[in-house]
Amino acid sequence: MEDTYKKAGESVIRISQLMLPSNANFGGKIHGGYILSLMDQIAFAVASKFSGNYCVTASVGKVDFLKPIEVGELVTLIASVNYVGNSSMEVGIRVESMNIQSGETKHCNSSYFTMIAKNAEGKSVRVPRLILESEKEIFRFYKSVIKIEIEKERERATLDLEFDSQEQQEYIKQHYNVKINL
Repeated sequence: MEDTYKKAGESVIRISQLMLPSNANFGGKIHGGYILSLMDQIAFAVASKFSGNYCVTASVGKVDFLKPIEVGELVTLIASVNYVGNSSMEVGIRVESMNIQSGETKHCNSSYFTMIAKNAEGKSVRVPRLILESEKEIFRFYKSVIKIEIEKERERATLDLEFDSQEQQEYIKQHYNVKINL
């Protein structure tokens, strides 16, 4: 079976939504969980559009909330496929908010969602290969490859840890201000 190819640019989706008081926490800022929900929705849409299949979230990369989002601001999420594996896709998402009175825009956060394409029976299916057409797309793909390699190395290092409570206790006592009561 011959591989199909799609341009990374074909996967781009941009959505905007006005932030309402019902989306806010007690401090008057938009709930981080609400923003994460929007990010998951756009990741699903991008991955499904690109793969032509139903997709599920496999993992969410680090999410740093850089700037708070206020009630009344217009939030825009821009997302695209940055990397493809066999059935997996990394979707990069950028979240910006705009004060619609002043026009001031701020970058609120970015994250990467790993999505898996599924068929009607729920089995993972192969996704199209990527056509990279810009330096930015090449950079994003390469950055994804590096993150995957770093994660594999982190997993190997964690698996190699041995259970030596005494050694761990000494290390913790030496480097961190904690009390251990066993």
